Amino acid sequence: MTALLSCIELESAPHPTAAVIWMHGLGATSDDFAGLVPELDLEGCQPIRFVFPQAPRIPITINGGYVMPGWYDLYGMDLVSQQDATGIQRSEAAIAALVEREVARGIPYERIVLAGFSQGCAMALHTALRLPHKIAGVMALSGYLPLADRFATERHPANAATPIFMAHGTQDPVVILKRGEASRDALASLGHPVQWRTYPMPHSVHPREVVDIAAFLKQVLPA
Repeated sequence: MTALLSCIELESAPHPTAAVIWMHGLGATSDDFAGLVPELDLEGCQPIRFVFPQAPRIPITINGGYVMPGWYDLYGMDLVSQQDATGIQRSEAAIAALVEREVARGIPYERIVLAGFSQGCAMALHTALRLPHKIAGVMALSGYLPLADRFATERHPANAATPIFMAHGTQDPVVILKRGEASRDALASLGHPVQWRTYPMPHSVHPREVVDIAAFLKQVLPA
């Protein structure tokens, strides 16, 4: 049985009927995006439990083996020529366990959104589209689709029509725009409904993006 990750939890209102599980980026912590929740205009949404899990501390090859919070190891700056499939799958199991915990707490699959930034975005896309139960949506911020070469055969039909919000900075030096665009195109070519947005920013979050995130949550988790 997969041990549950430690998490920070925030509720947009009492008695939540929906959940957003939001993964941070490489080297960050579970509180990285918690401060964004009060900035979201969620009027018209169901009460949402925001769950911010903490990735385990692991050695990161690209950083000289330095141990830091990470969902999987990184071997090169291009992110995709060599990938840590074992680490990705280990984190997939840990995130899927959090989905099951929300269901056990009374939140149905179809009211759960998986979200993430950078490496957390990669995990949100990887995990959500392999789940055997339909969820409400995916928010993929400043990241990419990992293990794209095996995605077509490993994806589950349950989430073939699940809305995907993808956002990227046009000046991102960490996950370059081309990497995000290639992931968008890979998903769209298989029929996944992708809402694509770009913002004039580096590897960060734009104020306009915050507005668009709230609009997406209103779309997929309406009251």
